[in-house]
Amino acid sequence: MILMLSFITMSNGRILVVEDESKIAEIVKAYLERDNFTVTVAGTGKKAISVLREGFDLIILDLMLPDMDGEDICETIRNDSSVPIIMLTAKNEEEDRIKGLGIGADDYVVKPFSPRELVARVKALLRRVKGTRDKISFNKEDLVIDASRFEVWKKKSQVTLTPTEFKLLQCFADHPGQVFTRLQLVNIILGYDFEGYDRTIDAHIKNIRHKIEDHQRKPTYLKTIYGVGYKFIGQPDED
Repeated sequence: MILMLSFITMSNGRILVVEDESKIAEIVKAYLERDNFTVTVAGTGKKAISVLREGFDLIILDLMLPDMDGEDICETIRNDSSVPIIMLTAKNEEEDRIKGLGIGADDYVVKPFSPRELVARVKALLRRVKGTRDKISFNKEDLVIDASRFEVWKKKSQVTLTPTEFKLLQCFADHPGQVFTRLQLVNIILGYDFEGYDRTIDAHIKNIRHKIEDHQRKPTYLKTIYGVGYKFIGQPDED
């Protein structure tokens, strides 16, 4: 009897690449697989939505698809999922970036791009998602952040945040009262190699406020320090 031995390489995660240009999809898939990611490619929006239930650790989403608007797909995903999303697009205007982040994307890569840079951003985003800390609460448990479960609760109702929004809120909650500039937040949340605009932080802050503040114009958690940045003003509950 011949004993067959095989070596199994553990996957670093399951990635869904939504891209209609086959050459780009093949290149992205090859580079991700080289780093031990398991990759599924969807060439249309309909196919992407149909395979979402298979469960992915991250989605790379092209905005210019033949059958659906990528922004619509992003919003559909965000209705019931906090899976990390990297938008891949030829649009490079600041307003396009802010809009993309505003509807729930975690990062934004503009074509033409370096496949190695894209893989680096995938790894960085997944590292941010996997970071964990103990549960903390504020304002007599009005707001509860459980990083070990990647959950946020407002008035005992669960709130869905994107990975970037969660990381940003956790950063503030870990340093109540400390003022952060936009550039500091970009470096902490998106990394020093992020080539976007520091104003993209404003889009994330707006999203978080919409989800955790009772009155967005009179915030009890994320306060704007005009001309400087933001600070967290929630009162930590005693352990």
